[in-house]
Amino acid sequence: MNMVVYSVPKIHCGNCTQTIENELAELPGVEAVKASIEDRKVMVRFSEPATEESVKALLTEINYPAE
Repeated sequence: MNMVVYSVPKIHCGNCTQTIENELAELPGVEAVKASIEDRKVMVRFSEPATEESVKALLTEINYPAE
């Protein structure tokens, strides 16, 4: 199992966090997602078949790119 924390500057409201959490939760291998408005970060816990690259790619696809 892997855990990563991404900085996502485009997070600005509860709708943003809900979208990120819902979309990432559907990615095969993602076990937990927590997005924070306060620090504009997203924590993702995952295992195969998900990869750090696939998580970042999905964030970019839904218009919340990680920095």
